[in-house]
Amino acid sequence: MEVKVLDITGKETGKTVTLADAIFGIEPNDHAIYLDVKQFLANQRQGTHKSKQRNEISGSTRKLHKQKGTGGSRKGSIKNPLFRGGGRIFGPQPRDYSFKLNKKLKSLARLSALAYKAQENNIVVIEDFNFETPKTKNYESLVSNLKLEGSKTLLVLPTDNKNVYLASRNLQKAKVTTAADMNTYDLLNAGKLLLTTSSVKTIEESFAK
Repeated sequence: MEVKVLDITGKETGKTVTLADAIFGIEPNDHAIYLDVKQFLANQRQGTHKSKQRNEISGSTRKLHKQKGTGGSRKGSIKNPLFRGGGRIFGPQPRDYSFKLNKKLKSLARLSALAYKAQENNIVVIEDFNFETPKTKNYESLVSNLKLEGSKTLLVLPTDNKNVYLASRNLQKAKVTTAADMNTYDLLNAGKLLLTTSSVKTIEESFAK
């Protein structure tokens, strides 16, 4: 699959990049995508939810009234879960929501997400670039020149670039990552996938290993 290469002004450079069929042309595996996205979202959960049980409530332990003769039910403590302010029965406790997935499955999920982007023609390849200063207006100009205003974009760089990252950080619908940190959730969550010519090579080399 050949894609035209654009510059940061949105104009065609006359060059093309061939996206490898072994990466961008595979048959997507929906179940692998589901598992990888599920793991990603589970790993974001803090798991710090907590409610107090009966033995953790502060309050008097005296018996509220005598056992018999009142005509009512027996009541042993004000901390009874049935009373207002009492402990909670089977309430949430801190836990770890993360779980393990095999590396091959996660790799298949990323390949499937890339294949979906290629099938939907949602991949834009641009020349390698850099910003002299980390200003938001620089990244806004890039998105505007590519006519992607209002679209969620994910820019994948071959390596870390501080200026480009800082320029995009204040934009709600823009995200910048590296080829090594690219994940399935971000790929699917983005409307358009922006790749530089170098990041295409980096992605192909990483999946070829």
